[in-house]
Amino acid sequence: MEDAQRLLMIGWREWVALPQLGITSIKAKVDTGARSSSIHAVNIEQFETEGIPKVRFQIAPVQHDDSQLVQAEAKLMSQRTVTDSGGHREKRPVVLTTVSLGGSIWPIELTLTNRDVMGFRMLLGRQAIRDRFLVNPGRSFLQRS
Repeated sequence: MEDAQRLLMIGWREWVALPQLGITSIKAKVDTGARSSSIHAVNIEQFETEGIPKVRFQIAPVQHDDSQLVQAEAKLMSQRTVTDSGGHREKRPVVLTTVSLGGSIWPIELTLTNRDVMGFRMLLGRQAIRDRFLVNPGRSFLQRS
């Protein structure tokens, strides 16, 4: 119980920022059932710069508004096969970036996928929040990005 008392409380959805990707605010679903975090990305293009694998992509941080695309580029960490909530397997690019929530900034692994039909543009999975937050599933937007 002592460890739990020092952790910040977050709700089942929170506004987060991804400063390295140029995202000042995006609504994320906190999903303790998902191991990894993911974000809605389109026009995903893998390439190399001086032998370093990278990925270029666009993010539409506002749900139902693809007119505000943010261009992003990151080092490609790996490709990971992810099984979604419907049981479908998909190979996704994985990048390492920082996330900001509750006054803290820390690195997370983020998979890139098309989440256009999903209710949230981003999922914040359990690896990203482990040992940092407690989740109150009955509340929303308890912290600032």
